[in-house]
Amino acid sequence: MTLQGEYEPSTAQWVRDQVAAYEASGGREANTLRSSRDPIVVITSVGAKSGKLRKNPVMRVEKDGRYAAVASYGGRPDNPTWYANFLAHPVVDLQDGPEPKPYAVRLAEGGERAEWWDHAVRTWPTYASYQERTDREIPVFILEPIED
Repeated sequence: MTLQGEYEPSTAQWVRDQVAAYEASGGREANTLRSSRDPIVVITSVGAKSGKLRKNPVMRVEKDGRYAAVASYGGRPDNPTWYANFLAHPVVDLQDGPEPKPYAVRLAEGGERAEWWDHAVRTWPTYASYQERTDREIPVFILEPIED
């Protein structure tokens, strides 16, 4: 069962536009990072403070049916807003194609984080330059499907 509640769109116009186009097309359109060919997924989380549904396009980093969500925020010194959402409410919907599905979320640590970080950088090498821009270790979340 997917998340229920009031959806509050992002304050960033490009995020609102990409999410709307992705969802309206069942993932056939707007499924790459802006002006690139790099694939994205749309993740719906519950706001840590607002309790409202939030939707974000995130780089598609998948392995064996599990996904990583890399909280890079372009190498900024702080985490993206969805980082706090994932910690406060560790169940999200991930849409990689026509339908969103529920996933359990947990913060990767130690060797598991290193393994997923390496996979993320192989998938999207720009993550390495983001890590160089910041003093924080960029968090990596593991998303595992929740079976009905």
